[in-house]
Amino acid sequence: MDGLVLVGLLCVGAALLIAVALLMGAGRARVSLHRLDPSAAPAASRLAGALQDATAVADRLLRRVGRQHLLEQALERAGITRRPAEVVVLTAAGAVVAALVGGVLGGPLLAVLFALLAPLVAKVVVDRYRSRRQAAFVDQLDDTLHLLASSLRAGHSVLRAVDAVSHDAQAPTSEEFTRVINETRVGRDINDALEEVAERTGSQDFAWVVQAIAIHREVGGNLAEVLDRVSTTIRERNQIRRHAESLSAEGRLSGVVLMALPILVFVVLSIVSPNYTASLTGTGSGRMLLVLAAGLLTVGGLWLRSTVKVRF
Repeated sequence: MDGLVLVGLLCVGAALLIAVALLMGAGRARVSLHRLDPSAAPAASRLAGALQDATAVADRLLRRVGRQHLLEQALERAGITRRPAEVVVLTAAGAVVAALVGGVLGGPLLAVLFALLAPLVAKVVVDRYRSRRQAAFVDQLDDTLHLLASSLRAGHSVLRAVDAVSHDAQAPTSEEFTRVINETRVGRDINDALEEVAERTGSQDFAWVVQAIAIHREVGGNLAEVLDRVSTTIRERNQIRRHAESLSAEGRLSGVVLMALPILVFVVLSIVSPNYTASLTGTGSGRMLLVLAAGLLTVGGLWLRSTVKVRF
């Protein structure tokens, strides 16, 4: 029985890792070969057809409940190029696999818990990618403003300076500024496009830059000098932020250890001495205590996170 439990946990972990890998597999948009050469279109298999049907059903469901825009917005902020319906299908597939494994191992209750784990993991992964992308944009903002100021001093317009940044900067800054250029080419105002960049990246500093560009377009002035001053302020803020994060690193590591230690000890005891933990896993009162312990760990983790989080 111990071996079956271990195999089941490994299966759940493998299923979730596969779902995450598929979810994150489309970091860059790719053009399929059959769009360039229709004769090279691969033969549709039953599995591919089933996936397309499931994606179409998920797409209609999202449109009906009105959640497609919110999910699409979250994926855009995370830099994930998959459609919302595809993400829903992958998450549902992971939930089904996890529920089947949980049902085999512990019955309906464990099946429900394992099924709820799949959307939770998907949300954590999307949030993680979003925070990493926003942090990378903020770290590159100083260099971005230097490129903008240099282009403006060379006599280029704001749009030409933004185009230069889209070619010379690194991702995700280059991706966001390329999107601004593409939107302006179809007739959108550059200020509106830049404001959306500030909203997607969650950067208050870049929002100030957008306001400075808007004021410059209305009243004129030396925008390059303004960008230099903003760049200096942002550089000093980043230095303070990194210093504060280095000072709070020990607290964050302590929080991770305190959260992971009870779970690891329980898993090890369940494998080494299952009779010792049977009073918790095999009785109703024991399961209630486990649920209470999970709730207390969650509350403690949120409290530790709020304690060591650096805010500006």
